[in-house]
Amino acid sequence: MARTVESQKSKVKSQKYSLNVCHLYPDLMDTYGDKGNILAIQYRCKQRDIEVIYSPLTTNDKLLANHYDFFFFGGGQDKAQIAVAADLQKKKAALIKSIKSGAVLLSICGGYQLLQNHFKTISGKTIKGIGLFDAYTVGSTNRMIQNLAIEINPKLNNEIESIYQSSNVAMYQSNLIGFENHSGKTYLGSGAKPLGTVIKGSGNNGEDKTEGAIYKNAFGCYLHGSLLPKNPHFADFLITKALERRYGIVKLAPLDDTIEWQAHNSALKISNH
Repeated sequence: MARTVESQKSKVKSQKYSLNVCHLYPDLMDTYGDKGNILAIQYRCKQRDIEVIYSPLTTNDKLLANHYDFFFFGGGQDKAQIAVAADLQKKKAALIKSIKSGAVLLSICGGYQLLQNHFKTISGKTIKGIGLFDAYTVGSTNRMIQNLAIEINPKLNNEIESIYQSSNVAMYQSNLIGFENHSGKTYLGSGAKPLGTVIKGSGNNGEDKTEGAIYKNAFGCYLHGSLLPKNPHFADFLITKALERRYGIVKLAPLDDTIEWQAHNSALKISNH
């Protein structure tokens, strides 16, 4: 019996993980180099021998419900958003079903806006979203362009702390750092929780100190930069939650994140000046 138990433990230890990653509209929604977030996921998985199966999906491509573990949706200009918005309606049911089934999603700026109820441009045109986040965005003449630092939502931060492991865990920060560049002002409804509270910058709208939105394992924000390379705790949290969908509880092997935290703290210092 003891040998059988030991054999089972060995199988668990040697289990090979894979992650199905869907990059939504990389040809139209990558104005600010947000693909760096995908590269960070791929790098951090490779260091742990986790296979990443990368699938770019654009207009007219079919999205299969519950096929992907992780979605990424970057930012883009208003013109691209209009084209993407129409196609996204065709993918709405499959995407929302996937999120409700535990898939992870990270969306930035324009992608974040299209996942809301609607986006009203400064010219008065209303772009219909898919309502994943209970929020809406209104165009303004105020360009919010600067470093953006936020304190992570306390409940989310507790979960990240319980998951994140690093050889430099003492450098852990309960914040996220990025760079915002948007004129749209986002307002959350009662069904959305903020990703965090603004320390420096504008965040969702420059008025109520909220930044981003959370729905299940879906996250929207204005943190360009790219976000994940210099926020390793959040990157590992997203990877872990995405793996849990198929494998149950997963503990990632710790990485040496010294350089990542140095980049994080350097950007944080700049944002505080």
